[in-house]
Amino acid sequence: MEYRFLGASGLQVTDITYGNWLTHGSQVENETAIACVHAALDAGITSFDTADVYANTAAETVLGEALKGQRRESLEIFTKVFGQIGPKGPNDQGLSRKHIMEGINGSLTRLQTDYVDLCQAHRYDHSVPLEETMQAFADVVRQGKALYIGVSEWTADQLRAGQELAAELGFRLVSNQPEYNMIHRVIETEVCPASRELGIGQVVWSPIAQGVLTGKYKPGEPLPEGSRATDEKGGNRMVDTWLSKEGLLEAVQNLTPIADQMDLTMAQLAIAWVLQNKNVSSAIVGASRPEQITSNAKASGVEIPEELMVRIDEVLNGHIVTDASQTAPRSPESRRRWPADA
Repeated sequence: MEYRFLGASGLQVTDITYGNWLTHGSQVENETAIACVHAALDAGITSFDTADVYANTAAETVLGEALKGQRRESLEIFTKVFGQIGPKGPNDQGLSRKHIMEGINGSLTRLQTDYVDLCQAHRYDHSVPLEETMQAFADVVRQGKALYIGVSEWTADQLRAGQELAAELGFRLVSNQPEYNMIHRVIETEVCPASRELGIGQVVWSPIAQGVLTGKYKPGEPLPEGSRATDEKGGNRMVDTWLSKEGLLEAVQNLTPIADQMDLTMAQLAIAWVLQNKNVSSAIVGASRPEQITSNAKASGVEIPEELMVRIDEVLNGHIVTDASQTAPRSPESRRRWPADA
């Protein structure tokens, strides 16, 4: 497993991070979830991503149990705050000082650790002054509860404003966690250039587009049993976005010869593709079975030749999304519009 620096910080993370969104505390039994974490550790992955909102805090609890007994200094644990949790009252979400301070304390308890390596603003909060949010994060760092601060799905302008305030308060934003894959490339035109300027690295989610880029969803064929597309606990809603795009599944099948040429699975090719972007510090990969993370971890360090990168663009031509304006709607103007199970 290879390591990369997280933005311009001194923290090194594995280029593949294990994430437990949509799985732990929800889609898979705890025993299987713990086996997946242990498979990630066996593969050399030391970076783990979660969030308080995942399965309404249950995912953090499962991850804490799974990592129990591991040398804490040898791990990089990331969590996030913003989403509505607990009884879901008016102060149980957002980036107010109250929710950030209470949120980090709850996360540390569930994760069974004294600190997290990275605490991230899960979205931008239009309902709270940015100064209040940044001051709270500064205090979280000073109290030693988080070593670094990052964000998720912030626009280029939001990153610039946040970094300016953070610098005034004596810390830095080191990471952004956006969706990024062969199809969804909206960060390339504005977010990545701004991030390079600001010293922010990307920790990207959905590198295999919720499984669509594995090629397992074949045009005109029934959905595979046990796949995310058949999961009625929430996973199917995420995959439907991709499955409904006309012609996409046919185009994805045409990536198979490229993967075969490199002796990679389709999933490994997709993960390796996002890692070709030098602003990407790590790609988040989940799993519902241990063998999935064992296989996908092999994408670490893979270099895709330029001619094959061009070929991938040709195959997916007409399906690639680059509109930078798609980032802004990810942060609701009103917290009341934040989905409780996001």
